[in-house]
Amino acid sequence: QVQLVESGGGLVQAGASLRLSCAASERTLSTYTKAWFRQAPGKEREFVAAISASSSITNYADSVKGRFTISRDNAKNTVYLQMNSLRSEDTAVYYCAARRLVITTTPQRYDYWGQGTQVTVSS
Repeated sequence: QVQLVESGGGLVQAGASLRLSCAASERTLSTYTKAWFRQAPGKEREFVAAISASSSITNYADSVKGRFTISRDNAKNTVYLQMNSLRSEDTAVYYCAARRLVITTTPQRYDYWGQGTQVTVSS
């Protein structure tokens, strides 16, 4: 079964940086669009960023533009989310996801999901 495993979350102060990683168990996922979503307590799952298979296209939520960078290393079957200038409102469980074809911001359109990693930002 295809697995995605996130890592890199933690507790940090506002203004700090974190780098999240998501490792895929199958090389096949190197051809898929990959994305990061987040979910805070009591809120809907929210799109954060996505990247195409070749890294030629990226998309970011307005709330993270200029602060977060999504990237991928297909040779390592890994996608990253570099998060800078973190704010308290970034606190959430962060999930990576994968799907075929075009980038979408709708979580229901993604087929594969990791278990999530907690990011907590103290202000």
